[in-house]
Amino acid sequence: MGNIIDYIHWRGDLSFAQSEFNEVDNLVLAYFAYINFDGIEEVSKGNSVDIGKLCEIFFSVHTEEELQADKSFIRMAPYMLKDMADSRRFGNTVVSNYVNEIVTEQELQFSAVELKLEDGSVFVAFRGTDDTVVGWKEDFNLSNGIVPAQKRAVEYLNRVGRETPSMLRVGGHSKGGNLVVYAAAKCELQVQERILQVYDNDGPGFTEDFVKDEGASRIIPRITRIIPECSVIGMLLNHIKEPYIIASSQKGILQHDGFSWEVLGPSFIRVESLNKKAALFNDTLHKWIDNMDMSQRDRLIDDLFSVIEATKVQTLSQVQDGGLKSVAAMVKQSEKLAPESKAMVEELIRSLFAHWLDFLKLPAKGLPALDKIPFLP
Repeated sequence: MGNIIDYIHWRGDLSFAQSEFNEVDNLVLAYFAYINFDGIEEVSKGNSVDIGKLCEIFFSVHTEEELQADKSFIRMAPYMLKDMADSRRFGNTVVSNYVNEIVTEQELQFSAVELKLEDGSVFVAFRGTDDTVVGWKEDFNLSNGIVPAQKRAVEYLNRVGRETPSMLRVGGHSKGGNLVVYAAAKCELQVQERILQVYDNDGPGFTEDFVKDEGASRIIPRITRIIPECSVIGMLLNHIKEPYIIASSQKGILQHDGFSWEVLGPSFIRVESLNKKAALFNDTLHKWIDNMDMSQRDRLIDDLFSVIEATKVQTLSQVQDGGLKSVAAMVKQSEKLAPESKAMVEELIRSLFAHWLDFLKLPAKGLPALDKIPFLP
């Protein structure tokens, strides 16, 4: 089976008039939002440019060495840009309103881009988090209510909606999936009425207050929620729409990588249910978090990620690549936690990395003692 890059190769010669917009197009455009266009004025400050020209500009200012240094799952996005530029389907797309805002003191990380498609519609894409440990912690922190990026997403969608008379689609992956649902629910009614579809690609959910929101109720019929069969991020918190569950070529938590989602024709390949290990993590997390107040959730998330960060690597794939050394580092850090927190964190780590720890043939419950880890030379 193929992925979204194969999809562009297979069906990129088809215009939207020949084959209407579909769920795979959504993920292509959601991943487009991961590309860093900082410093390229042609897509910001009120300017716009077609993808073909943008591709030329991007690769004139970014070297191959620079792109190869990215080890996260979004590293293929710039190469996807080349394929989009060469395709009939996406080559004439006009890109504008790129923003990338990082305000540390406000804990704000927000990036979005507007894409006007050849069929006259506009796709608003919100950037998500990558597979860095920091990015995953940001997704988990959404459990404690509204974050600055959500408010910024509403402002952005309202501005784009006021400036264009076109029909709108909004989409994002990971945190971007959360932002699109929030923005579509909270935007001005005149903008909301022109939204054709909202695409939440494995995004974390919301607090119970949001689920009861009137704007959220209005947008539910237009939400398409997509998660892989071993979803973790996409199962966090409360959701207002049941998901489609799809196949991935990856294992365990690495299925969050949208480049691993399996495509056949204009659709993702469906599966019947969540993987048992993903369901285990979801049950385990809710067992702990559902009965906690905000400060207790903060403490649990900080403790959980202090254990993962003890491996001193940047991405979750690098945690797994570290093998038994990563396990040893996590065990050593977990032993520093208070007893009640240690029990919770070890259970969460065991269910979060279940596939990997099974492969290493470690105990079925908790984490092993340091003297029980068989170090490799």
